[in-house]
Amino acid sequence: MSQGVIENPAEHRFELALDGDDIAAAYYRIDENGNVALIHTEVPYAYGGRGIGTRLAIGTFDLIRASGRKAVLKCSFMAAFYARHPEYRDIVAG
Repeated sequence: MSQGVIENPAEHRFELALDGDDIAAAYYRIDENGNVALIHTEVPYAYGGRGIGTRLAIGTFDLIRASGRKAVLKCSFMAAFYARHPEYRDIVAG
């Protein structure tokens, strides 16, 4: 279940639509091994404390898993999420 998160390859990010034109986003690059290196996560300040980051992380990890790819955690938020959710260890490289 992607939690409403979609991948936007043109912008190199996973997105969660919020109100109006607002989005929460997990930015990535593809590394030399074809892994999805998660490099930065942004949730608009006005949405803080609502679990938006967690929904974004779950959706991002679920989409990466569904695509058969692996994630490399360069983003401190995503690394902290993973530390609390070891059920994603099958998709985390390194």
